Amino acid sequence: MGGPGGRCGILFGLYLPSPCTLPTMSTDYLKRILTARVYDVAIESDLDPAPQVSARIGNTVLLKREDTQPVFSFKLRGAYNKMAALSPAERKRGVIAASAGNHAQGVALAATRMGCRAVIVMPETSPQVKIDAVRALGGEVVLAGDSYTDAFDHAMEMQQREKLTFVHPFDDPDVIAGQGTIAMEILRQHPGPIEAIFVPVGGGGLIAGVAAYVKQLRPEIKVIGVQSEDSCAMARSIKAGRRVRLNDVGLFADGTAVKYVGAETFRLTNKYVDEFVLVDTDAICAAIKDVFQDTRSVLEPSGALALAGAKRYAAQNKLKGKTLVAITSGANMNFDRLRLVAERADVGEAREAVFALTIPEQRGSFRRLCEAVGRRNVTEFNYRISDPEKAHVFVGLQIRSEAEIEKLAAGFQRKGFDTLDLTGNEMAKTHLRYMVGGKSSLAEHELLLRFEFPERPGALMTFLGAMSPEWNISLFHYRNQGDDYGRILVGIQVPPSDKKTFKAFLDGLGYPYWNETENPAYSLFL
Repeated sequence: MGGPGGRCGILFGLYLPSPCTLPTMSTDYLKRILTARVYDVAIESDLDPAPQVSARIGNTVLLKREDTQPVFSFKLRGAYNKMAALSPAERKRGVIAASAGNHAQGVALAATRMGCRAVIVMPETSPQVKIDAVRALGGEVVLAGDSYTDAFDHAMEMQQREKLTFVHPFDDPDVIAGQGTIAMEILRQHPGPIEAIFVPVGGGGLIAGVAAYVKQLRPEIKVIGVQSEDSCAMARSIKAGRRVRLNDVGLFADGTAVKYVGAETFRLTNKYVDEFVLVDTDAICAAIKDVFQDTRSVLEPSGALALAGAKRYAAQNKLKGKTLVAITSGANMNFDRLRLVAERADVGEAREAVFALTIPEQRGSFRRLCEAVGRRNVTEFNYRISDPEKAHVFVGLQIRSEAEIEKLAAGFQRKGFDTLDLTGNEMAKTHLRYMVGGKSSLAEHELLLRFEFPERPGALMTFLGAMSPEWNISLFHYRNQGDDYGRILVGIQVPPSDKKTFKAFLDGLGYPYWNETENPAYSLFL
């Protein structure tokens, strides 16, 4: 698409300028990349197949494993190449850098190798694992602001005050060239056909270097940038035809949380990059899980951006039988974030559907709901009595594809249950699923029981089917945690005259249980 001698790309349906309309490149990036000094500290990372995700999407997916570098990120390539080009006087004065963490580690490692001082200004939101790693490598850490741009502004002030040499994380020809060596390795490692190389984008140093090299040697290969929807400064800048400064950026993918891209990286990206793909948090979490299943490695969110983009691009363009390369750019993951990743990965991969179902507040309703769910694996089941006529139930169900969501909703509707699809509802997924509960004036004679049962498909419905319809269920909470045993909290309204019969019922269920009615947390919150 584009006239003779030109090239254009599609960005959300918008025309990208042909390279012939842009200024002639003033720097020979091909020569810079071929002569870059990166292998004093970096390794030539593997280009690994991802067999499971490849089979699932019908294309060959290759992972460029920059997460296996000595600092678990590609950033040491550009940092070292820049510092190797400094004069002895510049090194003696020391260097300063602004970084969300990965560039910081590269600068700290390079400075230690070269015997010079390194001051690293990092956003206060940087993962602790990255802060600790920079200090362990000999860097002096200064925390400032909430984003890379905030840290950059503070670093500029320190540079002037202390006469240090600034090592830019992306907007510098030597840094760009260092990152471009990744493309040199990819083309050498896989000389066969490649449909596209997917690159995570923050400030643009990586994609600028990759695109500058690829488009001079293999122009038929698409170079596609991937950004998170809430940190897409480069995509918005390309769309606008000028650099756009964002007021705020999302911090989940902290390694690419950049408010304002570089001038040189914008120029190269505008000239060479074919398209952009935007992905959300759920898709990133799903990609982290994909890489773990194929490699047993855990990427940081920014490190999984490229794979998330490759999957989305392949689905949108109905690609089959193509070779797609995704650069896994880093693995500096905060351990605490794994909770969110595990929670959201199934939604991102269309493996979990979430619904709010309204059923009659009467005996037998739960059993009818169980029949509607059938043997499908339940991931979540939350309910608290709140209305004398209607019961609102929060339900999560395991699915195999996004197409099942509409079919499930239609099935519930046919059973007479009002159905609201919450699968794409951010508030529901982030907060509501944990908040179903609270005190209820309707929960008269309520007993609170905690049960355990062997976790297997259909086990929750079997449990519910064993519950006698003689007593009303007033509270129910279940969440599949991936454990061998399922854990359920149930409120059951049992008149005092039925206590003995109810005890016999519990003993006859065959499930371990604990009476939590006297638990102080129950009296406070439920």
